[in-house]
Amino acid sequence: MQAINTFNQSFEQYMQQHPFKAEPLELYEPIDYILQLGGKRMRPLMLLMSYALFNDDYEKALPAAYAIEIFHNFSLVHDDIMDQAPLRRGKPTVHEKWNVNTGILSGDVMLVYAYEYLLKLENLTRLPEIIKIFNRFAIEVCEGQQMDMNFERCTHVTIEEYLKMIELKTSVLLAGAMKIGGIIADADGKDLHHLYEIGRNIGLAFQIQDDYLDTFGDPAKFGKKVGGDIAQNKKTYLIIKALEIADTDNKAKLQMLISNNTMQEAEKIQTVTQLLHDLGIPELANNKKLDYQEIAYAHLEAIDVAPKRKVALKAIADYLLNRDI
Repeated sequence: MQAINTFNQSFEQYMQQHPFKAEPLELYEPIDYILQLGGKRMRPLMLLMSYALFNDDYEKALPAAYAIEIFHNFSLVHDDIMDQAPLRRGKPTVHEKWNVNTGILSGDVMLVYAYEYLLKLENLTRLPEIIKIFNRFAIEVCEGQQMDMNFERCTHVTIEEYLKMIELKTSVLLAGAMKIGGIIADADGKDLHHLYEIGRNIGLAFQIQDDYLDTFGDPAKFGKKVGGDIAQNKKTYLIIKALEIADTDNKAKLQMLISNNTMQEAEKIQTVTQLLHDLGIPELANNKKLDYQEIAYAHLEAIDVAPKRKVALKAIADYLLNRDI
């Protein structure tokens, strides 16, 4: 964990040295606000660690790590508007604290600043390659968000469709960040492929773990109400898998429960959770997470660097995929 803390301290210091303090305040204060709300910082940290697999001077990759974090938070600001979400990390969302127009405009300028920070990299010879990857995952994140919104109106979503959605909405940003870290370090094409696949599979495992924690996590540790996805009738991996394997009676019961908007919330969460337990969904979800985790670790093992250089990256992956918060 010491290595992770070192990377995190370097990144947080870089952020503090590059605040969004400018006029008009109404445009820039919301950016500082969302960036200071915290979060796991897993995307910038894994970009830095991907660079550090090959070179010790990971500070050279800090501008790109900041660009990734700015882009990620831009997407959160706009997602919160679309979802009409009142809270983000336990605090009012940007559009709630200010207004929707501010959220849209501040988000827009964040996207531009993400490119600005990529231009601050010391060596710009591979910038076109970096921009191409950045543009690719930026488009895919939008595609994933649209799929997620489409699912709200769908009566039937398959496991394959759901996994594709979370790959686009969650995984490709992490995968792209890690690949960019490798490019800045001048890694070869084979190792860049491994980095991308590490990020893609960790992202998929991370989201399945997130689905699991929302339903089966410890409320005291999770930091928010357990069962929120059930209360909101969200189509998570758990629900979709349950509908896929349930017999006719249990499938009908589950469909009735997740479409019922008049049932007491606590009773609904308890009843659906018990049904998921009866169907063995916790074990199935954990097994699926482990499948992606093992693929990610196999790609990490295949990267052609000394084993000691992989320790920090393996440690943060272990933390992310075995967390209870």
